[in-house]
Amino acid sequence: MKEYRIDKFGVDTLSLVDVEAPVAKAGEVLVRLRATSINYRDMMMIEGGYNPRMKLPRVPFSDGAGEVVEVGASVTRWKPGDRVCPTFFQGWIDGEIDFAKSKTNLGGDLDGCLREFGAFREEGLVRIPENLSFEEAATLPCAAVTVWNALMASGGLKSGDTVLLQGTGGVSIFALQLAKLAGARVFITSSSDEKLERARALGADETLN
Repeated sequence: MKEYRIDKFGVDTLSLVDVEAPVAKAGEVLVRLRATSINYRDMMMIEGGYNPRMKLPRVPFSDGAGEVVEVGASVTRWKPGDRVCPTFFQGWIDGEIDFAKSKTNLGGDLDGCLREFGAFREEGLVRIPENLSFEEAATLPCAAVTVWNALMASGGLKSGDTVLLQGTGGVSIFALQLAKLAGARVFITSSSDEKLERARALGADETLN
């Protein structure tokens, strides 16, 4: 199979290599990755700005989506053909975050999604809704879940609340959409009038350059 790999830091040194495809061990699921998305974190990982002590080589990109092609022994949750996304923290299944769980992130401590196939923990996958394409689903695990946690879990957002969003990056745009779905009033800032026009089209109530 083919995978992109960070052998040394820098976008220009990212290499495309042929490697043997992984196999699904006990408790693991082999996924054929159909799409990935780029977070700002991913670029920082490649350039060495996020974690200059990251162990190399490393496959970048935290987010992806694909279909199950093989399941390992004892796997009961998935079957070949299921459409899935790997979770950002493969080892954070429940409870509060701790050091051990934080060291199971894709595209950093573990190989990420910029490859044709990946073997993931059975519990480290979530099902893709039928109405979403692979490309759409691949944008959700890192940025969108961050927003959901901030607005809903930590923020307790409810209809009628007002939300202020800084900038028009991926997290802010997800926050705009989720906040509007929750019935909130949304203010958003940007240094680009063109981006603010797009934000208004997505439902922003007030914009400020």
